[in-house]
Amino acid sequence: MVLGVDERSLENLLLCAATYGINRLFWVDGHLLCVEVYDQSFTHELREREFPISHVCHTQLPKYTRALEVEKGMQLPVVNASDTQLFTSLLKAILKEEK
Repeated sequence: MVLGVDERSLENLLLCAATYGINRLFWVDGHLLCVEVYDQSFTHELREREFPISHVCHTQLPKYTRALEVEKGMQLPVVNASDTQLFTSLLKAILKEEK
């Protein structure tokens, strides 16, 4: 279950992620994903057998890079998640819904 999805510019996605305390971003097949999950999601998953994702922001990023600079001296790591079912399924659902 995903409660919110937004396509954002790279600059806005990076700044938002940094100020929100997101500690890593995910790259999937030419797209960058910022996934926000609240601590209560893990408890909910154990109880209800579904994992709620609060919000996903995404943007196109054709080439994978291991880190992106938010501003001088501040970088966010990027995980290549193209080989994980969770993130590839999430991206497919987002792109399908946006068509």
